[in-house]
Amino acid sequence: MTAVATALAVGIDSRVTIPNVSMVFVVPVVMAAIGLGLGPSLCSAVLGALAYNFFLTEPRYTLIVDDPANVWAIGLLFVVGLIVSGVAFTSHRRAAEAALLRRQVALLQDYGREVAAPDNIKAIVLTTSRALAALFGVPVAVILVSDGKVVSVERVGGAGPQEAEIEAALSSLATGSFVRAGVYPAVASRFDFWPVATTGQAPSAAIGLLFDPEERPLAPSTPIEIVARLLSLALDRQHLLVGHSA
Repeated sequence: MTAVATALAVGIDSRVTIPNVSMVFVVPVVMAAIGLGLGPSLCSAVLGALAYNFFLTEPRYTLIVDDPANVWAIGLLFVVGLIVSGVAFTSHRRAAEAALLRRQVALLQDYGREVAAPDNIKAIVLTTSRALAALFGVPVAVILVSDGKVVSVERVGGAGPQEAEIEAALSSLATGSFVRAGVYPAVASRFDFWPVATTGQAPSAAIGLLFDPEERPLAPSTPIEIVARLLSLALDRQHLLVGHSA
């Protein structure tokens, strides 16, 4: 994109005299920030300043600058590129975050309706696993526990919990707190676990998600805790219904 902007600026400069031809180099910075991210945008800002210096300031085809006014022009172009890059990238990130939030809200609303429909615990847990996999796009395991023992494991996404993950899930339930993968006491666990406490004799559960360490969401707990509360209510409700029917 910077090469295209350079060719365009050189072509314009060879035909007409435009004092602000350097602003052509701001366009690739904005496009890179929106489409590719902050790093490519900053790279475009640097390349634009160098291209302007090399092709459009005297003496041409060198990085030497004779006129002090051109030094200021190159420096200003670079600073403008940095500012525009930061603003465009921040705006794009906020728009992406807003879109993700809308998608998560819609998925949580659907889950709230779907989790109330099944008439057995296995279907409730499977619905929960699928909803979490749709929310985050990672392997999910929901471990059902009764009287301190694992009753069932519903998983979506291929990867299932191993012995270390089962121990981490039980630890999360015992302490009633979030347990992060790779951190004591879950050093060997690949899954993060969130506890799902229930009342009375209803089975409790642990929600496990296998995040890629390089692409871990900044704040996954908020939607997961909403799912955990809905799952807790669904498990309590199902236990009461089974008790009444018995």
